[in-house]
Amino acid sequence: MSNDTPDVLVLRSDTHGLPAREYADILDAQLPDHDVRLARTPAKEREFIEHATVVSGVDIDESLLEHAEDLRLFAGVAAGYNHLPLDTLREMDVAVTNASGIHAPNIAEQVVGYVLAFSRRLQTGLRQQHRHEWRHYQGDELMGSTVTVVGLGAIGTAVVERLSGFDVKTIGIRYTPEKGGPTDEVVGFDREDVHDALARTEYLIIAAPLTETTRELLSSDEFETLPPNATVINVGRGKIIDTDALVTAIQTNQINGAALDVTDPEPLPADHPLWRFENVIITPHNAGHSPKHWNRLADIVADNVTELSATDDTGSLVNLV
Repeated sequence: MSNDTPDVLVLRSDTHGLPAREYADILDAQLPDHDVRLARTPAKEREFIEHATVVSGVDIDESLLEHAEDLRLFAGVAAGYNHLPLDTLREMDVAVTNASGIHAPNIAEQVVGYVLAFSRRLQTGLRQQHRHEWRHYQGDELMGSTVTVVGLGAIGTAVVERLSGFDVKTIGIRYTPEKGGPTDEVVGFDREDVHDALARTEYLIIAAPLTETTRELLSSDEFETLPPNATVINVGRGKIIDTDALVTAIQTNQINGAALDVTDPEPLPADHPLWRFENVIITPHNAGHSPKHWNRLADIVADNVTELSATDDTGSLVNLV
């Protein structure tokens, strides 16, 4: 590495408990012709960003951007990007990419785990095991069920692919239903179409980003529309579900249960009623964690850095938002 400021800067924030140092090392190994450095302190971030052409991190403050003179690309390390100062980056003519797709395999596997846990009532078995209680209980069967997936991006598509061997009927809900999808049926976000899909659903999987369309997509009317044997699974964003309506639906047996990797609020307070339900599985927003996270991200970012260096054309970058 040179003694000058780097051309590729990795910001210091970790993600999913994975240290940014690992990411910087992997990216450095993939870009031998570039100077890749991790800024370990705020002062180093301000120093290194001055002549960096590429910055990668969880987020970036507008105050830090004031120090950037040559920035061409901000490479986000998450699939979401609405938390970024997009207007400022656009004014600076800085392209933005995200990490769309890198979480799909592990999140899809976790979703399948949730589905099987409910279909085979594994939580009941686990509770009886803790009580050393050998008592037969009836499991259900996934085959023949209808699974509705909200959001047919990389994650939703990966979920459908992994469920394909279980002989289930699938419905997809997406913004552009005319594009079709991997599901047996695809509908848009028209309220009537959504409710028609919900009324036929045993497993509802939310794998969509939070937008004005999806915010509180599931509220009282939707829970009343779902069959009482339906299970709701959320790996999207907590605010897609009206939490109070969910609590009421569980308390009144409107649905069979829920599996939540994301909640509203988040973190979920220790005294929140959702913790007390035996038919609710809660995981701490860790479905996106994978030991392959940084490797998958580095593959995307390294290709984009190489492309940008060769052509200076941000329009051809992968995962451009």
